Amino acid sequence: MFWWRNEVRPGVSVAFTDTGAGNLALHVGDNPDEVLARRVDLEQAAGLGSRKFQYMDQVHGNRVEFIKVHGPGPTADAMVSAVTTSGAGVHPAPQPLAVMVADCVPVVFVADGPGADPVIAVAHAGRPGVASDVVTGTVQEMRKRGAVDISAWLGPSICGSCYEVPEKLRADVAALVPAAWSSTSWGTPALDLPAGVRAQLASLEVSVEYSGECTLENNSLFSYRRDSRTGRFAGLVWTHD
Repeated sequence: MFWWRNEVRPGVSVAFTDTGAGNLALHVGDNPDEVLARRVDLEQAAGLGSRKFQYMDQVHGNRVEFIKVHGPGPTADAMVSAVTTSGAGVHPAPQPLAVMVADCVPVVFVADGPGADPVIAVAHAGRPGVASDVVTGTVQEMRKRGAVDISAWLGPSICGSCYEVPEKLRADVAALVPAAWSSTSWGTPALDLPAGVRAQLASLEVSVEYSGECTLENNSLFSYRRDSRTGRFAGLVWTHD
C-alpha cells in the first residue's frame, strides 16, 4: 500500500502510496464507491482514526489553500494546514493532507510552527506548476503561518531521462526554471521536473529529505505516460493522535 512511509519528525508522518493502495482519484472514470472505500482503507492504514485526508481538485495551477478542517476539496494545487484558533474555537491539530499524481511531482512539506505544533503542506508540481512556481507559493503560505525549518519530501515522478517534450516546450520551461532542462536517455528534448523542484526549494532554503523514483520505470506506480487510462497515487502528510 505504501511505496515509502516514515515518521519524519516526532508525531508527524509522510508517505507515498503505490498501486497496492489502488486508484485514489475520482476523476479518472473509476467506480466512485470503490475509490472512496480505498481512501477509507488508506486512512485506517495510516492510523487516522475518525480523521480523513483532505484531497483537492487539482488543475495544474499554482493556487495555495489554507485548510483548517476537512471539507469539500478546494480547487487548488497546494494546501497548507496548521493549528489555528477561530470563532469556532481551537483546531487542535493540522488537517491531514493528500496530493494525487501519476507522473507529476508530489511535494510534501513539514516545518516547525508556533509553539510545539507543526505546519504541514502538500503541492502538485506538474509541468505547469513547476513553470508557475507552485512550490514558492506553498512555502510562502507556510511561513505566513509561522513555519520555520521547512523540509520537503519529493515523491515518485517521471524522471528527466523519460519525460520527452517538444523542443519549444523544453525551451519555454527552462527559460523559467533552468534546472528543468534535460534530454531523454535516447537523446530527445526532455524536462526534469524533480530537478526543477529541487532547485526552487534550494533557492528558498528548504532542505530536501527524500526524492522518489521514476514512475514510468516502475510498474508499482501509476504513470500517465505509460498508460493514459491510469489511476493516481498519493503523497500524504499527517500528525499522530
